[in-house]
Amino acid sequence: MSEYTTPPDSEAIAVLAEQALLEIPEALRRHIQGVGISVAEFADDETLDAMGIESEWDLTGLYTGTPIGERSVGDIARPPDLIFLYRQPILLEWVEGGEDLGRLVRNVVIHEIAHHFGFSEEEIEALER
Repeated sequence: MSEYTTPPDSEAIAVLAEQALLEIPEALRRHIQGVGISVAEFADDETLDAMGIESEWDLTGLYTGTPIGERSVGDIARPPDLIFLYRQPILLEWVEGGEDLGRLVRNVVIHEIAHHFGFSEEEIEALER
């Protein structure tokens, strides 16, 4: 059962995400060092439009950056790897689904880390099944 009885703030969501990262086995965790976590209330309109998502409530997380398999030693500079967590959609899923909030945040973080490793949405869905 979740320790939260009221919606936690962005800082508390970030702490849950950092805890989730620490639970990843070391063999994988060393490949995610430097991946940042950012918590926002919702994805911005530009992000939603680029992804073809109509409702801001439908996106709980997003990985941005260059997946490991697409990197090259010839890369001069690339944008930082970031995982965005969208607080309001996560909280809605938490309230509607009754799942433990820590577990929910962990699932979103792991889903986005899978994108960092180069998995497509379809591959992640297959693994989750």
